[in-house]
Amino acid sequence: MDSRKDHLKRRCPRLGNDVSFAYCRTSGEQATCCFKIQDCWWESFDVCAYLQRQLTEEAYTALVQTRPKPKVTSLIELIEKAKTAVREK
Repeated sequence: MDSRKDHLKRRCPRLGNDVSFAYCRTSGEQATCCFKIQDCWWESFDVCAYLQRQLTEEAYTALVQTRPKPKVTSLIELIEKAKTAVREK
């Protein structure tokens, strides 16, 4: 993937601190783009056009169709992971 924009930084609404574009490109599920990448970077450059050039058609379609899990679902999954980790110890 073209890394010329990787040095750009902005505040991440999910993490609450500054992150690089490189982080946003690789922080999603299975080291793919964060589902919010277009929402966050559209003011800095034409991120949609960039992603369309860099990703396969299938990967781009999957990205734009991705919706975050509801917060309650995420919390339940984290609790279950923690329970499993405690049981395994």
